[in-house]
Amino acid sequence: MFERFTKDAREVVQGAIEHGERAGSQSVGAEYLLLALLDREASRASFALAALGLAERKASVREALADARRRAGLSRAEADALAGLGIDVSEIVSRVEEVHGVGAMSGDRQDKGWWSGRRSFGRDAKDVLEGALRVAVARRDRHIGDEHLLLALTSRPGVPAEVLADHGVTFESLTRVLYGGGEAKAG
Repeated sequence: MFERFTKDAREVVQGAIEHGERAGSQSVGAEYLLLALLDREASRASFALAALGLAERKASVREALADARRRAGLSRAEADALAGLGIDVSEIVSRVEEVHGVGAMSGDRQDKGWWSGRRSFGRDAKDVLEGALRVAVARRDRHIGDEHLLLALTSRPGVPAEVLADHGVTFESLTRVLYGGGEAKAG
């Protein structure tokens, strides 16, 4: 599948792997794809994010992703649903962190070394990669660029899409900026 990726898209995937390694994560998740997209400059995705006003708010996006990671990757909607059942996620995170340290619920493996070899991609990241292919095919594009990865992140539920939407970046707004119209959702 990666043979259809542009240089920019490949660099996003490599950047996501590096973000996962730095975090000591067991696998590369969709949030690392978003972090790698935020690192990009002079690409279609970086242009789209800048056009939507995200260039000066990247730190806020990174902070929101870190907060979600502390909640064991639960989106705000999932935390709200649990609150409706009487489960206070913030309280659980606080108690776990009192005993085990800050970030204990993030799933990081700071105390364990990586095995040598390829990093595995989590189901959410695989869904984004597959979604990028679907977006490119739906647009009749021959290659998968970093803009397709960004569109795919916004087209599926989860923390990255929620954080982007909170910052004014949605599938529809990206489609308008990238292609000048609001086309059907692919992904």
